[in-house]
Amino acid sequence: MGLIVQKFGGTSVGSAEKIQNAANRAIAEKKQGHQVVVVVSAMGKSTDSLVSLAKQITAQPSKREMDMLLATGEQVTISLLSMALQEQGYDAVSYTGWQAGIRTEHVHGNARITDINTSAVEDQLSEGKIVVVAGFQGMTEEGQITTLGRGGSDTTAVALAAALKADKCDIYTDVPGVFTTDPRYVKSARKLSGISYDEMLELANLGAGVLHPRAVEFAKNYLVPLEVRSSTETEAGTLIEEEPSMEQNLIVRGIAFEDQITRVTVSGLANGLTTLSTIFTALAKRNINVDIIIQTAAGDNKTGISFSVKSEDTDNTVAVLDEYKDALKFDQIETESKLAKVSIVGSGMVSNPGVAAEMFAVLAKKNIQVKMVSTSEIKVSTVISENDMVKAVEALHDAFELSKQASVV
Repeated sequence: MGLIVQKFGGTSVGSAEKIQNAANRAIAEKKQGHQVVVVVSAMGKSTDSLVSLAKQITAQPSKREMDMLLATGEQVTISLLSMALQEQGYDAVSYTGWQAGIRTEHVHGNARITDINTSAVEDQLSEGKIVVVAGFQGMTEEGQITTLGRGGSDTTAVALAAALKADKCDIYTDVPGVFTTDPRYVKSARKLSGISYDEMLELANLGAGVLHPRAVEFAKNYLVPLEVRSSTETEAGTLIEEEPSMEQNLIVRGIAFEDQITRVTVSGLANGLTTLSTIFTALAKRNINVDIIIQTAAGDNKTGISFSVKSEDTDNTVAVLDEYKDALKFDQIETESKLAKVSIVGSGMVSNPGVAAEMFAVLAKKNIQVKMVSTSEIKVSTVISENDMVKAVEALHDAFELSKQASVV
C-alpha cells in the first residue's frame, strides 16, 4: 500500500460529469489499497468569472480581497468532489488550503508555500478517508488567506506529496502527457514516455504550459515522481523523474515557444560597476521578469544592453528605466515588440556540442532572423519574429526528428 496524490485541473473538473470522473479516478487508487489525497482547481472558467465580477465593481481591486474572492472557486470543487465520493460509498472529507495546514509567505496573489503541517490530513488518511484539498491557496502565520498564482494547484499537489512523503503525484489534465512540442501547432508532436526534472523545468520556464515551474522545482528538490496523465483516458502518461528510464538516446527532448515577447535596448549607458545591478534590481522590485540579456561595448566609456521581457511588461519596464535615468545616464531606450522565443531542450545537448549550430542552420535555411540568443547546458533559446514562430518550431521539430519514437533503454 502506498500514498498517492492526485491533482485535477480546472478543465478536468469543469462539470458535474467530470467531477464524477475525478471521483472514479480516486476510487480506483483506493481500491488498489492506496491512501489517496486529491488536490483540485476551481471548476472550468470559474476563476475567470470571479475576476470579471471584481472588475465590474472596481478597476483596481485590492490584492487581499481578490485572494478572498478567488479562494472560493476551489472550495466549490472540493465540496462537490467529496459529495461524489460519499455518494459512491467512500468516506471523504474536504479541506481548504489552510485547513490542510498549508502556510505561505505574506504575499497576496502570488504567495510561496513556506511550510505544511500535515497532521490534519494524516489523521483523516489514517481513518481510511480520501482527503480532498483545495489547490491554489494557503494562509499566512497571521491568518491571512493567500493564493499561489498561476499554476498554484500544481504546486499545492507536489508540495503536499513532498510533505506527506507520497509514493507518487499524478497530474491529471486535458492532455495525455508531455509532448515534444505543442500538438495544437505541430501535428507530428509526440507524447514522451519520460523526461527528467531538469528538462521539464526548462520546458515549463520557456513556455510549455503543461506544468508550472514552481511545481517542478518542488518535485526535483524532494524527488517526488510526477506523472502527467489524461483525465479522460486510461493510458500511461509522461513520467517525470531524476533520470528518465526511457528515451535516453534523444539529444533534444522537446521544443518550447511563447509569443508576445519584447526586446528592450538601452543605449549610451554609463559603463559603471553598478549599472547592471541598478537596472535589474529596479526591475525586480516591480516584479518584472527579465529573460535574455545581451551587453555590448559602445566606446567612450559607454555600454549598451538589450534584454527581453513579456510584452505586457513593456510600458512598466520603460517607466522604471526612465525613473533611473539620472543614475544610469543612458541616451535612449528602444523597444521591439511582436517577437517570440523558441527554445530547444534536452539533457543530451551536454555531450553533443554541435546542437546549437544545427539549430541556427535550420533557422537560416528558413530565412528566419535570430535577434537574441541564450544558452544553458540543456537548452538553446532564440528570439525571432512572432510571424516566424510556428514555422521555426515545425522546422526544428523535423530537423531533430522528434516525431520518431526513441528506443527504450
